[in-house]
Amino acid sequence: MADAPEVSILLLGDSDVGKSTFLSRISKGSDGHASTDAMKVLRDGDQPFVFEIKFYNRPYRFEFYDTASPQNWKMLSPKIIVLCYDISSRLSLINIQRFWSKEVKRTFSGAESSDGSDIPILLLGLKRDLRSETDLNGIIYPQEAYRIAQELRCDKYMECSAVTGELVREVFEDMCKSAAMSTTEKGGLSEGGCVVM
Repeated sequence: MADAPEVSILLLGDSDVGKSTFLSRISKGSDGHASTDAMKVLRDGDQPFVFEIKFYNRPYRFEFYDTASPQNWKMLSPKIIVLCYDISSRLSLINIQRFWSKEVKRTFSGAESSDGSDIPILLLGLKRDLRSETDLNGIIYPQEAYRIAQELRCDKYMECSAVTGELVREVFEDMCKSAAMSTTEKGGLSEGGCVVM
């Protein structure tokens, strides 16, 4: 797309929380209930994963970066950061609190988007399909994750399942809208604190 601003979106979180599966799902499309075998396999060497979309009657080129290795992302200049965790793994959410959010603050402290505001940070719960009533020990429910998102001063809390496609399109659109807003004078930060998608 001609004259489309390039907007970098950085997905961070532990290995195996579902970041690559999420990106594979959106590269395939979120309609239907296809198995993960039918999805295009995205590899780290293919990065950035590029999606060209039109929002607000303007074309955008969204470049998604997915990594669990701090050495790979500290040189990037993202417009938004998405902290990802596995809804069925309490440890992955604890690592968001104890490691990832601190690394983001340390790396991007004072970093600003093009309009001079702070970089929006979103919290994304993946593997929503694994939330079940039978295993209560490790499962994270939305109200707990939303509370943690507020404590971390995230702009939004979202969750989806890449395997079933549940809420994938909505999460993808919300991420892209936040990223598109980060290129405007208003910026991509939510007004009034953390919101739930």
